[in-house]
Amino acid sequence: MSIIRQPFRYNFIKAVYWLIGINVLIFAAMYLLDFRRPMTIYLSMIPRLVVQGWVWTFITYMFVHGGVSHLLFNMLALFIFGIPVERQMGSREFLLFYFVTGMLAGIFSFFIYYMTGQSIVILMGASGAIFAVNLAYAVFFPDSIIYIWGILPLRAPVMVLGYTALGVILMVTGAGGNVAHITHLAGFGFAWIYFHVRFGINPWRRLRSRY
Repeated sequence: MSIIRQPFRYNFIKAVYWLIGINVLIFAAMYLLDFRRPMTIYLSMIPRLVVQGWVWTFITYMFVHGGVSHLLFNMLALFIFGIPVERQMGSREFLLFYFVTGMLAGIFSFFIYYMTGQSIVILMGASGAIFAVNLAYAVFFPDSIIYIWGILPLRAPVMVLGYTALGVILMVTGAGGNVAHITHLAGFGFAWIYFHVRFGINPWRRLRSRY
């Protein structure tokens, strides 16, 4: 067996709760202790600073959020989809998946922003990794029903593909405002590659399957 596909020994430590806790603590420190400006600069991914050596921000940008709604939306998605994905993968695999896809989404975004002259953009939020988790959820549980806004029932694969199409449209048209659709799509893309490389699974076949 290739070392790339060597599985970890299974354990389940509810790492999602630790991730949520770290995100909440950093957010609280930023806003309650008046550290918002310095922590935004030192932890967010800013292309102009990355080329000066601030490479740690490819990881830390995932733990910075711009407001309460940004934090709540991401953490709710991480809680809903992350727990079953972590239980399916095991905690070690889940943490590797989360950080690899989130980091690569940040690196990809850096190159896009820097090459297009957007060197002072501030990238923050866990959305790249969380969109990767969403894809993993749809791959593992293709018949799961998700209620959008608590009303509209969609199968998980339809939700994932719908979000992907919406992200492409908003990115191309520029109608997405300050939302980093590039990072979201990169999260999907690197999760797709991760399943191929790490598990030997073709996500498309899983997304099309019905159990």
